[in-house]
Amino acid sequence: MAGLVHARTTPEEANHGSCGWPGDGPEREPARLNVNQPPRAANTPDKSPRPGLRALLASPAFLRLWAIGGCVNAMRWFEVLAAALFTLDVTGSGLAVAVVTAARTLPMFVLGAFAGVMSEAVDRKRVLVAGQVITCAASATIAVLGVLGYAQPWHIVLTGLVGGTVWSTEMSTRRRMVGESVTPALVPRALALDTLTNSITRMVGPIVAGTLYQFTGLAGAFALSSLFYLVAAILASGLRHQQERRKLVLANVPRELAEAVTFARGHAIIGGVLLVTIAMNLLGFPYSALIAPIGRQHFMVSPVLVGVMAAAESFGAFLGGLWLAGGEPPGSGRRLMVGGSLLFLVCVAMMPVMPVFPIACFLLVAGGIGSAAFANMQTSLIVLHAPPHIRSRLMGLLTVCIGTGPLGILLVGALASMLGPLHAVDAIELSGLVAVIAAGMIWKRNEQRPVAALGRTAMEEPR
Repeated sequence: MAGLVHARTTPEEANHGSCGWPGDGPEREPARLNVNQPPRAANTPDKSPRPGLRALLASPAFLRLWAIGGCVNAMRWFEVLAAALFTLDVTGSGLAVAVVTAARTLPMFVLGAFAGVMSEAVDRKRVLVAGQVITCAASATIAVLGVLGYAQPWHIVLTGLVGGTVWSTEMSTRRRMVGESVTPALVPRALALDTLTNSITRMVGPIVAGTLYQFTGLAGAFALSSLFYLVAAILASGLRHQQERRKLVLANVPRELAEAVTFARGHAIIGGVLLVTIAMNLLGFPYSALIAPIGRQHFMVSPVLVGVMAAAESFGAFLGGLWLAGGEPPGSGRRLMVGGSLLFLVCVAMMPVMPVFPIACFLLVAGGIGSAAFANMQTSLIVLHAPPHIRSRLMGLLTVCIGTGPLGILLVGALASMLGPLHAVDAIELSGLVAVIAAGMIWKRNEQRPVAALGRTAMEEPR
């Protein structure tokens, strides 16, 4: 991409695991951006302004990628709720709703690692444009089937698989490009703002979906989503992007994936991020698949209020994202990611036992603040600590970890069929609480001991 400054990480920095932010620790001197500038005296205060949102928004590439993310994420969450409401109306089954929801994220688990390898060889802009065109066509197909009265849940499953396949490239293409469209000092803030936008779309998307579905049905909902995907494709086609590419050799994919796994296992921060991500996506976030049954069957609210309930956590994530985007993240990356995850899990576990709908929504808002900390650290720590030559592969591994979500969704759906939606949510969230605590303890232990030597192929850039 023209004008990009890549956040390069030396092997020593990549192995550093004491906290989680570049430049932390007394042993490293902050790098000076201007090599001609004389060194500042030790007792002279640094009066140079810290980079802020104005500098962030001055990047045309970031603005375009940010807008694409807004369109795509809004329609992704929009379609998830519309599909859940339609499936519930047709089948009346919580398990069927879980299956339809799982179809959206299943390809991430299966294809995420390959997408990471592919995006290091194939032009990431072309992948981004093609993805939006494909999802636009899939959503338009559902809209036509809805108008004709032929739409069935299995059509929604197929569309979800198509959308999930495109989603499996998100981390290694658009999210990586967001982190590389600004200077290294702005990476945490750029990703925080992108995460904030995702929270807004997760908040607005379900509310609009519930309202539109109530008045126009499935056809109107998916017609709107196809229009937004078209806008995203147009924005992506005008993106100025350059990258070093190499030939994609399918026979080398297993070796390259093995290098990424070896690197992640030997790196305290990246390994910790992947562990917490698995715990949250497998045992934390799947509760959302039961929002429609809980809202309609337990709290007895309309589809519009089901949308409000689905958006409550996103509103909390919006508040948390504002806080993170407005300044330097407090504390270490580990504490912020693990602490935010625990806050989320506790709040969601308490939600089903609340006596009234407003209190349940309030708890989801509080949990959303924790999910914002989790989501921001999830990407920021990998972008900041992964060397460029292996970064997309590690983002692909992150996508695989996110892709464990369908297994959790199917699990919570099966639990709902046996225990009911309320007890199913409690069971899976409490299990997630135990898993995140264990992952956090492993992460902390790995930071406190010397990092194992990594293979040269994973550590060194190709010459």
